[in-house]
Amino acid sequence: MDSSIHQPQTADHGDKQFQLAISGMSCASCVARLEKALRAVPGVIAASVNLATESANVTSDATTTLGSLQQAIERAGYGVPNEEYTLAISGLTCASCVAHVEKALAKTPGVSSVVVNLATEQARVRVVSGTPVETLEASGYEAHLVTEGNDTPEGQGAQRQAGLSDWRPVGLAAILTLPLIAPMVGMLFGRQWAMPGWLQLALATPVQFWLGARFYRAGWKAAKALTGNMDLLVALGTSAAYGLSVYQLFGAAGSGMAHLYFEASATVITLVLLGKWLESRAKRETTEAIRALKALRPDRARVRRASGDIDVPLSSVRIGDIVIVRPGERIPVDGMVREKDSQVDESLITGESLPVAKTLGDRVTGGSVNADGLLVVETFAVGAEATLSRIIRMVENAQAAKAPIQRLVDRVSAAFVPVVLLIALATLLAWGLYTGNWELALLNAVAVLVIACPCALGLATPTAIMAGTGVAARYGILIKDAEALEIAHSVTTLAFDKTGTLTEGQPSLVALEPTSGTSERELLRLAAAVQLGSEHALARAVTARAAAQFIIAPASSEVKALPGRGMQALVEGRRLYLGSGRLMQELGADLSVFRARAETFQRTGHTVSWLASEAGGRAELIGLLAFGDRVKPSAGAAIARLRAHGVGTVMLTGDNRASAEAVARVLGIDDVRAEVLPADKAQAVNDLRRGGAVVAMVGDGINDAPALAVAHVGIAMSTGTDVAMHAAGITLMRGDPLLVPAAIDISRRTYSKIRQNLFWALIYNVVGIPLAAAGLLNPVVAGAAMAFSSVSVVSNALLLRRWRPPGGSASVASAPAATAESTASTTGVVACPLSVSTAK
Repeated sequence: MDSSIHQPQTADHGDKQFQLAISGMSCASCVARLEKALRAVPGVIAASVNLATESANVTSDATTTLGSLQQAIERAGYGVPNEEYTLAISGLTCASCVAHVEKALAKTPGVSSVVVNLATEQARVRVVSGTPVETLEASGYEAHLVTEGNDTPEGQGAQRQAGLSDWRPVGLAAILTLPLIAPMVGMLFGRQWAMPGWLQLALATPVQFWLGARFYRAGWKAAKALTGNMDLLVALGTSAAYGLSVYQLFGAAGSGMAHLYFEASATVITLVLLGKWLESRAKRETTEAIRALKALRPDRARVRRASGDIDVPLSSVRIGDIVIVRPGERIPVDGMVREKDSQVDESLITGESLPVAKTLGDRVTGGSVNADGLLVVETFAVGAEATLSRIIRMVENAQAAKAPIQRLVDRVSAAFVPVVLLIALATLLAWGLYTGNWELALLNAVAVLVIACPCALGLATPTAIMAGTGVAARYGILIKDAEALEIAHSVTTLAFDKTGTLTEGQPSLVALEPTSGTSERELLRLAAAVQLGSEHALARAVTARAAAQFIIAPASSEVKALPGRGMQALVEGRRLYLGSGRLMQELGADLSVFRARAETFQRTGHTVSWLASEAGGRAELIGLLAFGDRVKPSAGAAIARLRAHGVGTVMLTGDNRASAEAVARVLGIDDVRAEVLPADKAQAVNDLRRGGAVVAMVGDGINDAPALAVAHVGIAMSTGTDVAMHAAGITLMRGDPLLVPAAIDISRRTYSKIRQNLFWALIYNVVGIPLAAAGLLNPVVAGAAMAFSSVSVVSNALLLRRWRPPGGSASVASAPAATAESTASTTGVVACPLSVSTAK
């Protein structure tokens, strides 16, 4: 691993030395600021920062930690470069193992954070130096680094083998155990017979010490590390029953029939082995979404070279290469169509069920299927930067992360095994001292040990998260982290950006109203000059209209964007302003000549922009431009579904109030915050939060990123900017508003599964342990309950795989379209060309 910090060295006199790499320094003042910040950390004796090497040397006493130095650097406005690694861990069996591994890793010099996932048998570790693998192995667990080329961790490899080879020890244990329990079954039918003690010993011994050796190995490692886990409980409980039977067998020789419990120890081990096998098979199903996504990666690509088209490994493809994709093949790279056209099936990436037409200039995504035509694609993203790789990373990160509710479970798990051992000891002493029957006391203590199941606690949350995020990804909902998934279930208010989110985001110029003495053509020519070079949606509408009329815009200079208001430029010696009514008010332009006309446009949902020139400190109006943007067909159904969920809706837009309210009326939105500058969107979200609402923000533009970050949950449309997607906790792979209520729905269902799983995991222990301590549970029954508690938790989580987006976009897409048409007919506007914000 690359190191950005050396492990602390201890000097002869007891001081520690840290050498940290620092990012973000630019000048000598940065050095002085950092040295002051580091020297203020308690325990720091000396600190020296080197600008040339971008590093700091810190001498401190034994009380100073790496974390405190990192915090000081970050508070000063700089950073310590971190790397995130995934470790595959073998030997994890229960929540207590998770707590122990996290504790061991957290103590490793250079580790800044660690999260261990029992369901995936992986650890996500953020490090600034060293390798935590050695520490894990020293703590009783084996681990190896998962790399890009080796993304099959040992833990998941073990799960894959569970369905193939792990059934053999289960089957053999069952064959050896069945004769031991046959007499018990015969008693149910009035048949009294007993197997000779020596034969019971012969059958139970290989089950106990050969097939059950895994429990001894893992339990011994836990004991050496002064911790406990499920294996330790099973090993202690079954050993006690086996040992008591051996004692009775030889101690009762010649004095009558001995009371033997070989069937109890063998049956418990067999049931636990069966439970772990079923659990491993079920856990494998929770990772199905990741495996399905990885299976979309083709191994090879057909690349056009000077000598012809040749097949090469995908790793050999570079940006700019021309890739040939024949009908029926998977597209191997992200790229742009340079020749031909076709229909492309993107269903496994975006959840869109219908093929999408692709022609010259359209983007295609690696992993999608070329349906019927030959495509010639220029590569612009490969490897880790490809869309499919980023989707896989996002889903993996969400599945590896811990939900906030898991913190309580972790605290319970940390104390679980020690508490169970104390209860078992108390049961042994209480029954033995009270009844004098130490044999019965030992059996009750064994029942306590084998009924306890920390494994179910550890699996309750991660399996539900893995199943929920996996099925969501199949339908184009990418959940970045577990916290977003957990919070989304409680959202009470959903704030929407308008342009590109609720509307198509492709406005058209529908009207030009020049002042007296100016022609429509001249108005369009000057407006196009101001907008040249701009990527704003309104600018594209203006330049497209000018190109359609063969108008050549004059050159412009001193072009400047006025956020939330418009643009200015110097054109043919005149300073021109194109923007909103607010901008015209600031300039002092007289809008009275077109005010009635503008209000008519705004009432019917259009956006109005004004063009004015400034000379001698006086603004003179040149004309009015009106834009229309269609509401997305499914937007109305999405709002209605949110209302059915009990979620209030708010629109945040920089558009004028009349246009915004026209859109809100069509869609049924509860509240409108219009004429909001981009910088103020985050403040508007904060205002909603201060009012007690749990707020989700939906947006797609750069100007939405601050609001997405401030909201409790940010939801970004992937059809928008990368900045918005980075700021959001949930990304929708299609620009379909119906995915918003679907994301809320899967969050609620997943959180419900988490609560159900935690209830069942706790109820097994809360009810079972007291019953066992009271002598009301046979060890065999207790072992069966413990073995199947984990299976029931994982199986319950797997029910999420049956989830489908409520209603489905196909069944509801026509509803909002019909609403739009009816609204259009009453307002006299064709197809309801609703407005687009000039603030976008």
